[in-house]
This record gives sequence, C-alpha cells and structure tokens, in this order.
Amino acid sequence: MTKILHRTIGTTLPRAVAGEGIYITDSEGRIYIDGSGGAAVSCLGHNHPEVLEAMKAQMGRITYAHTSFFTTDVAEQLAEQLVELAPNGLDYVYLVSGGSEAVESALKMARQYFVEVGQPQRRHIIARRQSYHGNTIGALATGGNAWRRAQFKPILPETHHVSPCYAYRDMPVGETPEDYAERLAAELEAKIIELGTGKVMAFVAEPVVGATLGAVGPVADYFKRVRQVCDKYGILLILDEVMCGMGRTGTMFACEQEGIVPDLVTIAKGMGGGFQPIGALMLSEKIYRAFAEGSGLFQHGHTYIGHPVAAAAANKVVEIVRRPEIMENVIKMGECLQAGLDAALGQSPYVGDIRGRGLFRGVEIVADKDTQQPFDPARKIHSRIKKEAMKRGLMCYPMGGTIDGVNGDHVLLAPPYIIQAKQIDLIVERLAESIDAAVKS
Repeated sequence: MTKILHRTIGTTLPRAVAGEGIYITDSEGRIYIDGSGGAAVSCLGHNHPEVLEAMKAQMGRITYAHTSFFTTDVAEQLAEQLVELAPNGLDYVYLVSGGSEAVESALKMARQYFVEVGQPQRRHIIARRQSYHGNTIGALATGGNAWRRAQFKPILPETHHVSPCYAYRDMPVGETPEDYAERLAAELEAKIIELGTGKVMAFVAEPVVGATLGAVGPVADYFKRVRQVCDKYGILLILDEVMCGMGRTGTMFACEQEGIVPDLVTIAKGMGGGFQPIGALMLSEKIYRAFAEGSGLFQHGHTYIGHPVAAAAANKVVEIVRRPEIMENVIKMGECLQAGLDAALGQSPYVGDIRGRGLFRGVEIVADKDTQQPFDPARKIHSRIKKEAMKRGLMCYPMGGTIDGVNGDHVLLAPPYIIQAKQIDLIVERLAESIDAAVKS
C-alpha cells in the first residue's frame, strides 16, 4: 500500500530500480526504452559515469550553501558556460531548481524590469493558446493548456492569449507559410493595441511547442516577425526553452534556428539531464543593468537556487552535450527518427502529422486522415497508447486535448542524445504497434 499521492490515484506503477544508457529496469526485471527521456529530461540517458563522478566530487567539497551568504565555484562555472553557449545578448544567468520556477522568475523579472525603468503601468502578459509553461500559479496562468488551467482558473492571474503557430491545423490550403506568419504577427499586434501599447510587459512562447501540441515548430519567419512586433512596442520577448532547449532540437538553444535573441530565456530539463533538479533563467544586459543601476537586487529567491551538487551535475551535462559528436548525433538520429516514423506511420489512417526537429518529434493521431477529424476524447486514445507502449517496453509521452484542450491526441518522442539507429528502429516499431493496438481496442 503506497503512502505517496501519485499523479493518478488507484493505479499501480512499476518500480524503477535501475537505469543504464537509454534503458530503465523495473523491479520485475522488465526493461523499457526511454523514448521520451521521461519528460524530455534524460538527454544523456541514465547513470552517465562522467556526471556521477562530477556530483561525487562536489559532494566531497560542499553540498549546500545558501545564496544569500555565498556563491560557489561550480555555480559560477555553470553560468559562464551557459553564457558562452547562448546567443549573443544573453549575458547573465539566474539559477533555479526547475522549469516552472524558471518561468515564474522570468515573469517576476519582467515586471520588476519595468518598475526599475519607470514604466510601472506595464503589467499585461500575452502568451499563446495550447502552450505549456509550467504548473505553478503564474506559469500555469501564462500557459494555454486549457485542461490543466480549467479547475484553477478562478485563482489564476490575468493573462492574455493569441493563436499558436500550428500550421497542420490552422494554416488553410492556399495560404503560404509567409502569409500565415504575417497573419499571426498581426494578431499579436492587434492584441497589444487592444490592451494598450504602453501596458503590455511581455510576450511568452515556446520556440518548438512541447507537451501540449507535440513538437510543433514555427513556420517561415514567424519569430522574426514576433521579435519585430515586441521591439516596436517595447515589450520583452520571453522564450520558454525548458523542454525544447539545451540541444534537443539540434542546436544548444532552439531560438538559434530562428535567427533571433530573446530578452529572457528559460532552460531546465536537458540542462541537468535528470541527475539533479535544476533550471535557469538567462537575461539580457539591459535587464541586468536596470537592476544594477536601480534597486540593486532582484526581489525574488528560493531556498535551493544555485545548489552546488545540482550545479556540478548540470555543468558536466552541458559540457558533454556541447561536444560536437553529441550534437551531430542529435541531428543524425533526429533525421533517422523522422524517416522511420514516416515509413512506419506515414500511410497510417490514424496518423495525421509527423513533425519536429532534432530528437524532438511528435505524432498527431486522428480518426480520419483526410478530414483531420480527431478521435472522440472519451476514448482517451493517448492514454491507451501509453499503456500499450509500456506493455511493449517503450516509454513515450502521449497527451490529449491537442487541438483545444479537449479534442485531439498526440505522442511526443524525446529520446536521449546518445541513442543509436538500431534503438531508433525499436522505438518506431513499438510505437507503431502501440498506436495500432490502441485505436483498435
């Protein structure tokens, strides 16, 4: 009898007892391919010896020092490495303990920035429908995941939402990607004008949408247009790369592929690889200077920020991920995964779209391929796929409510960066079998 309040009550979860490379073993001896990296976390797989050694070494020095009293060498080294890797203009790092914490920090930092520069009237946040930015109150309010928001809506702070860049569903036949991007940018601008051009403080978006939409990337020059709109009205651009960043899409930062630099960017998951809870908020020089030349502090903080052992783990994870052979493998195996999914599922009557970048791929499930009609949500196809996949020794990340928070199903794949072609083949084979079994049950 468990004393844990699990995410879902009444289910019996297998007990993980060991992890090695891309595999997890349970207490019954069953072995699972970690095809989703948990929740796009385990970028280097499990039990990586170099990361474990870095953590042990740090434990031998100091395990905790509160950041109101001390900094540590390892935290400083991690920040320096992140700034070195980030797009030019992201010059400072605020360390946190996870993705939701990073987004909360970004929202508060954006607000304080405008107070510091004498624009306290700026308070509105604009984000996108069908986005996900975390589960704390501010992050949940910012996100557009309708199902997660629903019961908490009465206590969520005000946030405004515009359309996602979701070409499979929302770009009609005959509209070019460039025209679609222009239309979405115009919608954002119209929302800013509606709220008051001097009252909006930030626009928040995932460069490649993860959990809620399933690896949906932007079209054409969408983000360049968004950056232009933000600059026109003096609005901060916050990019959430908690899931899609740190090499997941084939570059260290997903926004590199869009040719833009945000004012703030959140990172987590792949930053620590699951070895310790950690995340970060990276900020521009102008935000840092506003604080440094104003109040002299960021009025925010958590107990475990800058945790030395977490910083040691992340420092080594980032060092390994940035090695040329790792990023080359992300790109090569990402192409292999896309090709395998196209071959196995491209003609399936139950698969509407296969998309993504690098080792971040999504498969959208439909009842009718021609009309894009989703399955009745009462069937919970995504839950059935997960159960069938686990039976076959595959961990994947299915979600429902893809279209509007109620309708639609997709599966997200985010395997470790160390995966090889034969293991990709197994993921594709087991996923194809799982989808077929789920829709026919």
